[in-house]
Amino acid sequence: MKYKHLTREQRYEIGAYLASGMKQKFIAEKLHVSVSTISREKKRNSTKIGTYNAQKAQELTNERKERFCKNRRLTSTVKTFVEEKITQEQWSPQQIVGYCKKEGITMVSVERIYQHIREDKSKGGSLYKHMRHQLKHRKKGLHKKQCKVEDKRSIEERPAIVEQNTEFGHWEIDLIVGAGNKGAILTLVERKTKMLFIKKLPQGKKAKPLANMVVEMMLPYKNSIKTITSDNGKEFSEFKIIEKKLNLTFYFAHAYSSWERGLSEHSNRNVRQYIPKNTDFRQITDNDIKLIQYKINNRPREVLGFEKPKDLFYKFAN
Repeated sequence: MKYKHLTREQRYEIGAYLASGMKQKFIAEKLHVSVSTISREKKRNSTKIGTYNAQKAQELTNERKERFCKNRRLTSTVKTFVEEKITQEQWSPQQIVGYCKKEGITMVSVERIYQHIREDKSKGGSLYKHMRHQLKHRKKGLHKKQCKVEDKRSIEERPAIVEQNTEFGHWEIDLIVGAGNKGAILTLVERKTKMLFIKKLPQGKKAKPLANMVVEMMLPYKNSIKTITSDNGKEFSEFKIIEKKLNLTFYFAHAYSSWERGLSEHSNRNVRQYIPKNTDFRQITDNDIKLIQYKINNRPREVLGFEKPKDLFYKFAN
């Protein structure tokens, strides 16, 4: 199997599996990589005493990348090669870097080439005109405006025990949006038992109605809830209502860091098995939602030793 660079999310998965005593072969199969990739990751990024910490592993990887980039400058020779391939042969930055890697030619990163193209464009140059998308797609992604949530509490402040999934009462929250960005379904999942609660939101992504719905859903379990973690969407901007009425602490993950809410992302994919993308939510009834919730929570889960989430959840909830 060809070696591929591991993502931050995969490193957290490796850390969790290793902490659970799983073998490298098992981990490799779960992450769809080779056993040698897992072995190499442990060897390169474990601590001096031989333990593996995902956060530390990512920091070590980033340091190596930084050192690598410092040795790969956009020299005049590299610049000439890049510009020739773009203007005369209409190669993409990915094709340039991939070719150079294959042939052993010194080259900068894909992103550095894009930076050069943008710099050239800002000076009146025409490199971007030789790109298939003329930077239109990348420009949208690079300058996407983020909605600011006031007084939010960062995931960095969240107790370390939450990540361990050993203590009951820590939740992740998210939304699934309907076709045409119309309609929304709220999902709440408990980290230890993987119990998933789903609710259709009559008023869509509006923050205050959403907060009130969370309170209504979780009120029966108020004494068991400790934390909720969300992304940075403005739909969660009324989180203080949830904190006050349920007596919990609300945390926000970093932007563009879906791996920090990996369970929520996985749970949403389970829901999408029944409600595919581009579904008109007006066709989904409350009874449909209840049935989907029951089916997902009634599945035996490997991560739980093939226990069912609903059976485990009600052992802890009070």
